[in-house]
Amino acid sequence: MPNLVHHSYGKNDVRLTKVVRNGPRHELFEITANINIEGDFAAAYLEGDNRQCVATDTMKNFVYVKAKEKPFESIEEFAVILAEELLKTYPQISEATAELTQACWRRIEVNAKPHDHAFVDGGSQKRYAKAIATRGQATPLAGGVRDLVVLKTTASEWRDFHTDRHRSLKDTSDRIMATSIDADWIFCDAGVKNLDESNEKIIAALLTTFATKHSLGVQQTIMDMGNAALAACDAITSIHFVLPNLHRIPFNLEPFGLKFENDIFVATDQPYGRITGTITREGNR
Repeated sequence: MPNLVHHSYGKNDVRLTKVVRNGPRHELFEITANINIEGDFAAAYLEGDNRQCVATDTMKNFVYVKAKEKPFESIEEFAVILAEELLKTYPQISEATAELTQACWRRIEVNAKPHDHAFVDGGSQKRYAKAIATRGQATPLAGGVRDLVVLKTTASEWRDFHTDRHRSLKDTSDRIMATSIDADWIFCDAGVKNLDESNEKIIAALLTTFATKHSLGVQQTIMDMGNAALAACDAITSIHFVLPNLHRIPFNLEPFGLKFENDIFVATDQPYGRITGTITREGNR
């Protein structure tokens, strides 16, 4: 007889805008929340008995209510609030996960000063946070970044890789390197202060390393960026990367009587390579 070996459910893409009005200066949070819960819900699957189920619509409302009731200064804090409050509110939940992304809005500068309440879209980059609350355990906290798109026009190679009958790609010692950085970092504990400062240090380390370190491949660049992030921020114990190749393919100019001089490319993102890596401090696993 078939067995139900695992079950969970939740609400995704709950979109929230919160304005914190501190006198004339306002703080803006634009957050997309994914909520997932596990617990005593087997009867709903096995018998159609929904009495223990917390509706996903209820989870959506929960996000807005807690955003109103609970002050927070970062999405990392709000992720912990959501996960832990779900456990406090619903005894049938054994584990609650809150995964949040925050859109990047920058203050408009007027007369060389950041405006108090006017913002401009900061691009595709998003701040990321994840908190998993489990009964009887401390809540680990993960921060991160999503869709941090970077490109450099040189100082990147890809050569001397495995050769067999399936290989068609040529060695190159000078190529455009472009990727969209998704990175997650684990904080030492959920009580870490100055999260904004920590994130700024980490992202600055990633960008500086990408720009200045000669790359022999995305794999090496991941290691270099991870080492730099750990050195820049004592508050994190590890960092995980997902980097897709955002290819720039040389355009064949020969039919037009022109010479390719590492200058004219076709930008494409399909199909693409996807490279991952996790770097931890010595002694951690």
